[in-house]
Amino acid sequence: MSHRPLLSDLRSTFHRVVHDLKSWPVRGHRLVDELECVLSVLLAVAFAHALDVRHVGWAAFSAYMVMRAHVWNSFKRGALRVIGTAAGAALAWYLSGVLPGTWWASSLALLVVVFVTFYLMMVSPRGYAWLFMGLTFAMVIVDGLQHPAEPIEVFAWTRFVEVAAGTAACVIVSALSTLTVRRHVLGQRGFSMEYEWWAKKLTLWHPVAFMHAVQGAVAMALIPLVWWLFGLQALAQASITIAVVMAIPLHTVGDNRTRVKLVHRFVGCVAGVLFATAALLVAGPSPLALTLFVVVAVMAGRHIENGRHGIDYIGTQFVLAVLVVLVPDSYAGAHMEVGFQRVTGVLLGIALLEPVRLLLRLPAPRAEG
Repeated sequence: MSHRPLLSDLRSTFHRVVHDLKSWPVRGHRLVDELECVLSVLLAVAFAHALDVRHVGWAAFSAYMVMRAHVWNSFKRGALRVIGTAAGAALAWYLSGVLPGTWWASSLALLVVVFVTFYLMMVSPRGYAWLFMGLTFAMVIVDGLQHPAEPIEVFAWTRFVEVAAGTAACVIVSALSTLTVRRHVLGQRGFSMEYEWWAKKLTLWHPVAFMHAVQGAVAMALIPLVWWLFGLQALAQASITIAVVMAIPLHTVGDNRTRVKLVHRFVGCVAGVLFATAALLVAGPSPLALTLFVVVAVMAGRHIENGRHGIDYIGTQFVLAVLVVLVPDSYAGAHMEVGFQRVTGVLLGIALLEPVRLLLRLPAPRAEG
């Protein structure tokens, strides 16, 4: 296969990112949205530290992803996220008392549960909740596998608290903004930047969704094997990466835009990792310096996400990578090694997923009649 299409996509993507960033910052709706995301993320970090959760970065990313232009949209999205998280955590806690505590049992459980939830994510009207049921299940199972001496209900509870803290922070900021800035300054109730791709009718059978779910489930099921073979840390970040990458609209799966979307995922993740690595080298464990880098990254990523150049997914992946690496679980013990472990987890998720996607190719989409 020629490398020319890939290189052409990379060049085109780079030029579009540069072109979009030239307009940053933009006053008005987009700037308000960026500032809302920043305040939401910072409040989520404060909540998460106060509640002493394990993965503060996950709470921060929940706050970022739930934010919408009107508080009602933010609340609906957040409710689906919390419900899915609670269901996934409860299922992982229940199965932990039934299955043997071996890597292959964990792998089998991930294969089955992630397949079902990822398939329903693609075809159900409440796909966002199914996504987080599968992701939370995976995170709890992986945490339990890596820390067998600790009760798995501890991991299940903290996953729920992380998402609840991030969602609560987002809804608070969104409500305040809706009632003040968006209503009295912008002169309207909100600026709609909708990404509600799960708002669709239930489809019982869809071959493309089936294979897409198989790809995600197989990649996720490989994580326990990697743990057994190599004992790598930060595997929860690998599960997050796999889930976020697979969470795309059904109508975009398997068509001629797949290669471009893959490029965007790769570019966004790598850009975020490079930015976060540079920030760690410059800031070290300084809470203030790390926070300033997070603010810049969130605003830049959201700016790209809200742009009109077809590169929004780059912004999402960029912010995910930065928050995963730069938001420490404890500022008192923040070290570069922790950040680099999380970088490894992000890259491992891509390394597990992409070979699976190449081996288990999707069927060609049927033409709409």
